[in-house]
Amino acid sequence: MAERDVVIVGGGPAGATTALALAAVDPALAARALLLEKARFPREKPCAGALGARGDALLAELGVTVDVPGAPIDGMTFRGADSCATAAPGKIGRVVRRIEFDHALVRQAAARGVEVRDGVAVNGVRPQPGGGAVVETSAGPVRASVVVGCDGVGSVVRKALGVGPGAWRAQVVEVDTPAVPGDLDRGLLHFDASDRGLPGYAWDFPTIVDGEPLVCRGVYRLRTEGERGAGSGPGKVPDVGELLAARLRAQGIDPARCKNKRYAERGFEPATRVARGPLMLAGEAAGIDAVTGEGIAQAIEYGVLAGRFLAEHLRGANRDGGGAMGGAGDGGVDGWQDVLARSRLAHDLRIRAFFLRFFYGASRPDAERFLGDSPDAVYVGCQHFAGRAYDWSRLPGVLFSGGARLAAIAIGDWLRR
Repeated sequence: MAERDVVIVGGGPAGATTALALAAVDPALAARALLLEKARFPREKPCAGALGARGDALLAELGVTVDVPGAPIDGMTFRGADSCATAAPGKIGRVVRRIEFDHALVRQAAARGVEVRDGVAVNGVRPQPGGGAVVETSAGPVRASVVVGCDGVGSVVRKALGVGPGAWRAQVVEVDTPAVPGDLDRGLLHFDASDRGLPGYAWDFPTIVDGEPLVCRGVYRLRTEGERGAGSGPGKVPDVGELLAARLRAQGIDPARCKNKRYAERGFEPATRVARGPLMLAGEAAGIDAVTGEGIAQAIEYGVLAGRFLAEHLRGANRDGGGAMGGAGDGGVDGWQDVLARSRLAHDLRIRAFFLRFFYGASRPDAERFLGDSPDAVYVGCQHFAGRAYDWSRLPGVLFSGGARLAAIAIGDWLRR
């Protein structure tokens, strides 16, 4: 049976960046790592593709530049039912195609000594009593000291860890179309939350497909555990495909001529177990921002944290004697839980999880008006997306106004009980 110190399951941004960060800290350890991806690269991955500049900055710290076609982003608009705000600080990120971005990123991991095997499915993961785990793959079993689950919504590693699917799940559908009359500034990300019956939003993002400038249009709908299914009956929300079709028709686009790309997303929940024994989770397998569904830059940040943690953990296991295979079994990678919890990434995701109930509950109109009436709030959101220091001339007003809104929302929630 083949043996590796680290097996990374999933070749998306979280998995590839975990490998790259491990290689940046300790090239010798990277040579004993294996990255598995069930699809063959280049593989299509439905995703709106908005990559905040903070993601590229994190990769740059590892000496990595991903040079693929992309549509530059200068700002955002947020449209509510009765208000709209725009902010354009300039150069806050880009929209990429995952078929190109993921392939380029995983190639760089391979160039730094990590063995990459695509077209290999992981069917199960079995932690071993003496430490480590056996990864059952379509190409045969592999024994590993540590298994990192970067395998997204349907994570096999998450299931092996004994963690449920999570309460915050989103249904998403998107299409790529030519521009039409009425489209807004191509240099901006456009979010439309004007349909208060939709627990989510619609979007129009610039994109480039095979060298042609197009528009990625979609609908993001958050679902919770116990929610009734989609449909047209009382208390049911229409399927995201139906919602997108109606929006396309309103924009003068024939839905029948569009290829729908459907996918799911998992939101971050602070109490989720992300490590036990030899298993750990990163990226969407652990959870991303459920408010907006943003995930690429967060996956990259997960990977940077995970790769650095693993390098230190495995070097410590070697120092303690017995090599990484033995050392990793002495309590495994449970420390990843605390490392992630103390990180800036988890702090950000906890804040977003806190605000979920305001945008996706009875307080939705108040939260929507706050964003739609506040270009400064959208501006600060752009700065966060870009990974820039906040503009202190704008931040106090946003905090004051937001605090007042939160107080009003809290009072309203209390009165409705």
